Amino acid sequence: MSDKWKQTALLVIDMQNDFILEDGLMRVDGGKAIVPNVIKAVEIARQRRILVIWVVREHDPLGRDAELFRRHLFSAGKGGPSKGSIGAELVDGLVIKAGDYKVVKTRFSAFFNTNLHSFLNTEGIKDLVIVGVQTPNCIRQTVFDAVALDYRNVSVIVDATAAATPDIHAGNIHDMQKIGVATPKVEEWCESDG
Repeated sequence: MSDKWKQTALLVIDMQNDFILEDGLMRVDGGKAIVPNVIKAVEIARQRRILVIWVVREHDPLGRDAELFRRHLFSAGKGGPSKGSIGAELVDGLVIKAGDYKVVKTRFSAFFNTNLHSFLNTEGIKDLVIVGVQTPNCIRQTVFDAVALDYRNVSVIVDATAAATPDIHAGNIHDMQKIGVATPKVEEWCESDG
């Protein structure tokens, strides 16, 4: 195992039923297609003993901690990824295991009002690899915050992240590449030696 992997964490963002399934309340059109690549990235991370961090949305059932623009989903009784709901569960094929870590967020960035940065510092993490949904929102915001917080290397696995359309995904990936974010495909990342 390369020493690099000891300082690397894989962030798996919002791979929950409400974002991935056809009937999900916040479904990302490209989300279902990336599930196999996200599963593969998690498997490779575990083989390399990379810390796997599950970043999920879990709101108050009444939506009191949701963004203002999403609160109507809760007040109309439609719900959302509320703690304990089926919509908040990870999509089939993804499982939190012993040694993994879970971060609950209520905004786009995994760093906003969470203990993620403090936890990563405590664990000696300097490099981040990011997968999940959705590219222009939670992925991009987390990436830009990670860069602002001076993480040494930030990578987004381009075919293990998704947006509503391929064009939106590509445009956001391009913006992240411009600030030095690496964007390998899952096969390239799996074959890299760190």
